[in-house]
Amino acid sequence: MVRALFGQGEFIEIYVKCSIEECERRDPKGLYKKARRGEIRDFTGISAPYEEPVNPELVVETERETVEESVGRVLAFLSSKGLL
Repeated sequence: MVRALFGQGEFIEIYVKCSIEECERRDPKGLYKKARRGEIRDFTGISAPYEEPVNPELVVETERETVEESVGRVLAFLSSKGLL
């Protein structure tokens, strides 16, 4: 839907992929715990659905890559498109 708001080539979708378990493990504010206790309604992935992107231009798998590797891939992708 968001992609349709932009002209051809003006929207780039980068999917920062991470399992729900890892998101919970990394959660510094404890929001996932609160959501699981019902204290936060409509929390994506817990009480509200999450749909993976169908066709993102780039997928960054943060459980398999270091931060530096992920950032490097994003920068390389943007550079390859002439955006950097």
